[in-house]
Amino acid sequence: MSRTVADVMVEVLSEAGAKRCYGVAGDTLNYFTDSIRRSDIRWVHVRHEEAGAMAAGADALLTGELALCAGSCGPGGLHFINGLYESHRNRAPVVLIASQIVRDELGFDFPQEVDFKAVYKTGTVFCEEIRTPTQARRMTAMAAQAALSKRGVAVLIVPLDVSSAKAPDEPAFGVHRAKPLVRPSDGELVQIAKALNDGGKVAIYGGSGCEDAHDQVVALADRLQAPVARTSRAKDFLEPNNPFDVGMTGIFGADGGYHALTACDTLLLLGCDFAWRQFYPTKATIIQVDIDGAHLGRRHPVDIAAVGDVGPTLDALLPRIQARTDRGFLDEALKHNAKAEAQQAKRAVVGKSGTIHPQYLTELISKHARPDAVFTADGGSPMVWCLRHIAATGQNRTVISLSHGTMANAMPQALGAQAAYPGRQVISMSGDGGLSMLLGDLLTTLQEDLPIKVVVFDNGSLGFVELEQKVEGLLDAYTDLKNPDFARVAEAMGFWGRRVEKPEDLDAAVQDWLAQPGPALLDVVTDRYELVMPPKIAASQVFGMALYSAKGVLSGRGGEVADLITGAVKT
Repeated sequence: MSRTVADVMVEVLSEAGAKRCYGVAGDTLNYFTDSIRRSDIRWVHVRHEEAGAMAAGADALLTGELALCAGSCGPGGLHFINGLYESHRNRAPVVLIASQIVRDELGFDFPQEVDFKAVYKTGTVFCEEIRTPTQARRMTAMAAQAALSKRGVAVLIVPLDVSSAKAPDEPAFGVHRAKPLVRPSDGELVQIAKALNDGGKVAIYGGSGCEDAHDQVVALADRLQAPVARTSRAKDFLEPNNPFDVGMTGIFGADGGYHALTACDTLLLLGCDFAWRQFYPTKATIIQVDIDGAHLGRRHPVDIAAVGDVGPTLDALLPRIQARTDRGFLDEALKHNAKAEAQQAKRAVVGKSGTIHPQYLTELISKHARPDAVFTADGGSPMVWCLRHIAATGQNRTVISLSHGTMANAMPQALGAQAAYPGRQVISMSGDGGLSMLLGDLLTTLQEDLPIKVVVFDNGSLGFVELEQKVEGLLDAYTDLKNPDFARVAEAMGFWGRRVEKPEDLDAAVQDWLAQPGPALLDVVTDRYELVMPPKIAASQVFGMALYSAKGVLSGRGGEVADLITGAVKT
């Protein structure tokens, strides 16, 4: 068999570091999958393309290497879209091979014809069609390089008659992995240092840009005696081994981080792009350092802005910072954080009258999981419980849909994490709504020998949506879920499965579930009326909940109101 364009593409992608391709085989993709079959790249056969895109995104995010997904023309390529948007907004280097109908039929509304470029160009760093065989090597190399260097999704649209064509002779285009060190100029560093040295109550707010700069951030905090708040995405990087950590702020955060940011007079933003303006200080000098100049000042006005990697920037900045001994503001912020953590811990206990608090379930998982476990969590309340109650060890990782905020991400992302790290424990903290949305891909665990551990926070509702409706003063509507026994469903698929309804049975069940050698699912019936409390409750939220309570009582739902109020008081 002669060498095809598909062979050239697979060769370039393999040389660029791709080791796995997630997808569903199909007619226009046949030459590409045949080439994968003969390569060192592993084909991971998912049941739905959306799950494949999320799995590829988790793989790429955790490894930092290129991950692939591929699908057939029309519907196959379209099914990837939500998972690819999730991966792109997570800054994961993913390449989609979007196979296309033959070129002679394009533009004639041929069956399964879709203009993929129009669909994908807004949510990618690269989106182009390989129009001729002689473009294949160069275009594939440019797609891979864009995904790796810009940290996002690249889409290659490949008509069938191109992928099946005989490979022509081409120049040796390939992917280059540049790793520059970027820091502000000396003049900018002098300006930043002066602002920090002159500040009274200085706080640091770190984001995912601090991934490789834990020690430098801690050293700067020690020099300034400054509390370190963090975004949700920075949990893995700034929470462990950090005596200056005061937690997260924002809706999912607690009072420690909220107080540090709102009470400071000088705030240093490091590699963070936190979107919610109401959680920034109103009267403070704000300094921002980010590797992407387009992010500077886009969330909130800043006084000093500079482009740089956090690590090299702090290495150059630290000698210019005057050491402080006054811990007043730091101790104040740490006290707020300790009080907030104690308040949250009150709910992480065995519930009364048969109630299982989701916080208690999460604390048990954190206690019994391996130190280097990978956690994924569905958008909504499982994500909040993961961020608040899974302890960062410095070895474990969390993968969560934060910027995109999608449902049904946890289990597919766990598939990608497990494929990337076969020897690590991978735990999916799934909501009942999220799991049921892509339930079919539980079969991928068996098809591909991926022994993930899935826990279902089974509260019989779209819990976060229900809470949002109540905060608006509305009666909750269309959020009820009539769930099966997920453990029995999983057992029918070939999983180990167990359902837990009593809190006294939970500890042993969690240990048994995590000890299983293969895929295992634990279905836990949790309290539907558990509130996710933000660090600061606005008057409008109080009014909304009061209005909901009044409407609930008047409409004969007083029992639900009582359960909600009881939970809020105890929280």
